[in-house]
Amino acid sequence: MQQTSTTEPPVRTQPAAVDTDKSRTFRRAFADIGAGLRTRQLWSHLGWQDIRQRYRRSTLGPLWITLSMGITAIGLGLLYSQLFGAPISAYVPYITAGFLTWNFIMSSLKEGSNTFIRNAGLVKHLPSPLTVYALRTTWRLSIIFLHNLVIYVIVIAVFFTSLNEPYKLVDNAKDVHPGLGWYSLLAIPALAIFLINSVWVVLLFGIISTRFRDVPQFIDSISSLLFFMTPIVWSVDTLAAKFGEGADTGPRTLIYQLNPMYHFLQIVRAPLIGGEQSWHHWWIVLSVTVIGWCLTLVVLRNYRARVSYWV
Repeated sequence: MQQTSTTEPPVRTQPAAVDTDKSRTFRRAFADIGAGLRTRQLWSHLGWQDIRQRYRRSTLGPLWITLSMGITAIGLGLLYSQLFGAPISAYVPYITAGFLTWNFIMSSLKEGSNTFIRNAGLVKHLPSPLTVYALRTTWRLSIIFLHNLVIYVIVIAVFFTSLNEPYKLVDNAKDVHPGLGWYSLLAIPALAIFLINSVWVVLLFGIISTRFRDVPQFIDSISSLLFFMTPIVWSVDTLAAKFGEGADTGPRTLIYQLNPMYHFLQIVRAPLIGGEQSWHHWWIVLSVTVIGWCLTLVVLRNYRARVSYWV
């Protein structure tokens, strides 16, 4: 008699659930930043390629941006110096340095918010850290800034005699600016802080924009408003000349004191033109830098793995 087998089929065990939280660690966020910094040849090459492709077959190349900015800055400097009763020798350098700095700030916001969206193909197919794309954008903007610096050098060379001694930005202002000197070297660490902030701005707004596509349009919409609210074509000295002692108090001071872009602008522009500067600008900028990087690390920790799906 044949005996039937009573052996039961093997029980299939379910695979262990993958712990998706393991990728959400600050260690991996710092590793992304470190790996991006080490791949200098990649992001520097990509940044140069962006400049070359944009101005391919152009005779002047990136100098077209410099020429355009120079014409705008000098033209507005001549115009507003007459409107505000300011000496041309002081106001043209003031607006020129302001335009140079403002262009870098707003370019970091605008192009940073579109960084991962424009590089969607590379983000999906090239296994590289997100920081590479942020450094690529910052490097490209730095190259453009250096090209635009030619206008500043020309303007300073023309008005060097007037800026090399104490001067007033507006004829009726009470503040006397010290003029160019060793103090002007503070522009170097200020520009270094700009680069450090540009990286976190590109990372933070770039990641957020991949999830919420309205962010780039929102930044474009408020850019003009921010321009006129920031002392670029007008100055705090103008308010002091108009309102006297009341210019330092009251709601009108909130227009610029609560505007972080004003403080970033001031730590670079004031040394470049030999202007008077308060140290509270540096404390505010450093505070914004620390807070910005902390927010960026949190966002990078939680959402860096999702960017390739969102784009």
